[in-house]
Amino acid sequence: MARFRQYSRIANFPVASLVALAVATAATPAFAQDEAAAAAPAADGDEIVVTAQFREQNLQDTPLAITAVNSQMLEARSQTNIAQVAGQAPSVTLKPQGTAYGPSMTASIRGIGQYDFNPALEPGVGLYIDDVYYATLTGSLFDLLDLDRVEILRGPQGTLAGRNSIGGAVKLYSKRPTGSNTGTVSATYGSRDRIDLRASADLGLTDSLSARISGVSKSQDGYISRMDFGCVHPAGSDALNPTNGVPRILPANSDCVLAKEGEVGYQAVRGQLRWQPNDRIDVNISADFTNDDRTTGGSVLLERRNAAGAIVSPNYPSPPNPAARVFDINPFGADIPYDSRFVCGQFCNYATYMSLADNGQPTSIVDGRVNFKGWGVSGQVDWDLTDNLNLTSITAYRDYRSQFSNDDDLSPLAHSLGSGDLSFWSFSQELRLNGTALDDTLEYTLGGFYMDQRSVYATQQDLRYAGLAPFVGDDPVNADTKAAFLHVAWRPIDPLTLTGGLRYTDEHKDYTYVRLTPDGQVHPQLGALNGVTGNYDNSRVDYRLNAMYEITPDVSAYAQWSTGFKGGGINPRPFFAQQVLPFDPETLESYEVGVKTQMFDRAVRFNVAAFYSNYNDVQLALSNCPQAGAGFAVPCALPANAGDAHVKGIELETTIKPIDGLLIDGSASYTDFDYIGDSLDPASGITAGMVSSYTPEWKWSIGAQYEVPLGTSGSLTPRVDAAYQSSVYTNAVNAPTNLIEGYTVANARLTWKNEDGDLELGLEVTNLFDKYYFQTLFDLTRAGAGFVTGLPGRPREWAVSVKKTF
Repeated sequence: MARFRQYSRIANFPVASLVALAVATAATPAFAQDEAAAAAPAADGDEIVVTAQFREQNLQDTPLAITAVNSQMLEARSQTNIAQVAGQAPSVTLKPQGTAYGPSMTASIRGIGQYDFNPALEPGVGLYIDDVYYATLTGSLFDLLDLDRVEILRGPQGTLAGRNSIGGAVKLYSKRPTGSNTGTVSATYGSRDRIDLRASADLGLTDSLSARISGVSKSQDGYISRMDFGCVHPAGSDALNPTNGVPRILPANSDCVLAKEGEVGYQAVRGQLRWQPNDRIDVNISADFTNDDRTTGGSVLLERRNAAGAIVSPNYPSPPNPAARVFDINPFGADIPYDSRFVCGQFCNYATYMSLADNGQPTSIVDGRVNFKGWGVSGQVDWDLTDNLNLTSITAYRDYRSQFSNDDDLSPLAHSLGSGDLSFWSFSQELRLNGTALDDTLEYTLGGFYMDQRSVYATQQDLRYAGLAPFVGDDPVNADTKAAFLHVAWRPIDPLTLTGGLRYTDEHKDYTYVRLTPDGQVHPQLGALNGVTGNYDNSRVDYRLNAMYEITPDVSAYAQWSTGFKGGGINPRPFFAQQVLPFDPETLESYEVGVKTQMFDRAVRFNVAAFYSNYNDVQLALSNCPQAGAGFAVPCALPANAGDAHVKGIELETTIKPIDGLLIDGSASYTDFDYIGDSLDPASGITAGMVSSYTPEWKWSIGAQYEVPLGTSGSLTPRVDAAYQSSVYTNAVNAPTNLIEGYTVANARLTWKNEDGDLELGLEVTNLFDKYYFQTLFDLTRAGAGFVTGLPGRPREWAVSVKKTF
């Protein structure tokens, strides 16, 4: 039977503030959803507590598809950011983005998500820190600072997580102050001068007041070399760089390396103050600050062919732009086409982050770096009004500024160059009233949510391949959301629990375009956009009906019908006034059945979920938009409702403890994404047989660890993990140019702990077999830019660490 403990007690001290910024460590080990219990059993055995339904419940009693991982398991798997957790989560894709999208992440669950960082677009996967909603993909590559656990909820969470959780939700929960007067300090050294320092302290100030402070500092040299083409191939030395070709930038005696991309340069600090004047009131206030300062994420230029076998990357123009808008991208005296001479290798590129003056265009220079500074404050109040009624208030404010730049063509040619300066703030307030009735057979939550947010996306773009003069954008976006929700769970007879949910959402968004020349004049080509404001308003009701039956104390089955949606809007990135086009919300109706089991005296936990979804008005980002009219189809970055789809699949998760000390965990998923042919908009370019972006048909993972007792010498625990994903397409219009082949990545770790468990040494190797693979691709061949770039996964890396607990 699901236990009712006031949900707020454990789960959330509002701190969306803790978002990407203040989640930065794994200062304590981890507790994996299905596997976690073995690593850190709960007080009553192997109970794993989650809070997905607004109150604490045993994972096995929660009728949802959930992956939960605690800090012990995160550390055992050598995972330090949220994207890495997805490897063991069925049907989940979380990947860092390359240079074009700044410090952001692509997120997708069951084929539904988003990969564009633009703040005017909504993430299809809800991201939460301590139950505070984080509204943008920028800054969402959370590092795991002083984390208690991660919960990944699969399937639409329209009534539970609410806004824009159409694919599911990723929730991070931090450790709260307890007044224990304890702490941890850890240090890591590894490949390419990796240095990680982490510390946390839990302090008892008075009988009713406690505090917790944690911090992290991480640095590491990059793994992608930005090379000086004119240094590697001096002008006149070979056919690749003829006389009067690309000049060198670095001196003759240099190693020709301009910079190392893919650096790590991250610092974060977080403090909490908790006041518990009596056993009915619990107040937790937190604040955090994060600084992420480094070279760009790094990408490499790829040689790619279209379905006919012709090279389309690098190849300009491909396909040809209208002749009237084609600018010369070669600012050098020699005839140098944009071709495979600029394909540098597996871990290098020839980007210069400058476009030299040519054909009346001035020189443009950007710095090739990323800087993200963010902070937040939050407060949560939990008040037990009576023995059966609890009030929770969560208030949060977040603020960040993200600056980044991109040389998308990764060559010294004056093809495309850009910089972004994105500022954002949000205020949110949530109230929940949790209660029980009818002798505790009825549990309910009544709540309300409000969020006000504003962002300003300032950018400067020099897109000579598109025939556009350099332009400056400075676009403010205002958005606000109001919601009311009700969640009820009723147990009419002992083995049966019926659950219902209802959520009403009202949202508004307005987007104002600013299109000027670098000297502040109205842009000659884009001036018709300047000062134009687009508005979006929508309201929506989402539903959830669920029935769970406890067949035996260790075997339960459930069936569910639920809905969700992702908000619409106006094209935030028009290159011409003809591209200012609206798009509607996308919606999802999902049917799910599942079985949760614990067998052989809890030595085996096995959970399975199967789902079928009707996915309507699918929002897709189009890189070619003929609906804008002849001559205005490219460049294009138009969100559009391309059609409908059916999505079905099955997900498995298991934990096996055959003998004391041995833990085996695994997961697998199959996702079948099918567009409905007669629903597709021909202008979108989407055809039946294509699938949504970043949706692998198959995923699996397996891990094993064995703790070897060494008596008074402590223990030694080796662990090995492997995770596989099948091939994915990264663009809405699937093509050979945006295909990432399937791959398997393995990690290994050896951990020694002393007899008292307060000293730990670790040796880890990630990407054990040095697999070369791509995390994301940026394909603009269909948009006429003639290139595909990719973000390679990190090569094999090693690290040693030491951790002391006080």
